[in-house]
Amino acid sequence: MAQQKTADAELSAIISKWKHVEGSLVMMLHSVQDKLGYVPRETAMVISKETGIPLAKIYEVLTFYHFFKLNPPAKCQISVCTGTACYLKGAPEILKEIEKCTGVKDGQSSADGKYSVTSLRCIGCCGLSPVISINGKIYGQVKPAQVKDILAEVEKTGAAK
Repeated sequence: MAQQKTADAELSAIISKWKHVEGSLVMMLHSVQDKLGYVPRETAMVISKETGIPLAKIYEVLTFYHFFKLNPPAKCQISVCTGTACYLKGAPEILKEIEKCTGVKDGQSSADGKYSVTSLRCIGCCGLSPVISINGKIYGQVKPAQVKDILAEVEKTGAAK
């Protein structure tokens, strides 16, 4: 119960901070996602009620920007760089191997919330290509044959949040 009160107070503080700032919906939603890892429907409904912004407008923003997540983040968030350097050095094959090892397709999450797999245009580590990121940790010069071992390491070290 105390945890719910804390969450409610944090949401109220976010809304209060941005409520009267013109054009601040995106910043408000960023703040919510920073706290929760995603923007729950219930939270979007509270924002709508408290700010007078129609729920449809809030969802227009949430679904337009790829950054916003509508579902809780997976414990193991896997991103595969598909920028030019990574693509040319084997990113498609790495992505296929990750999908095979996790059973999760690009852009999806596992039903148990353990894995999510996302391809990104560029992570910004071209000198290390091909690159994957797991929960923010960068793995460079990855070969498809290494994927299984990398995932096992993540599980073993508890890096899967």
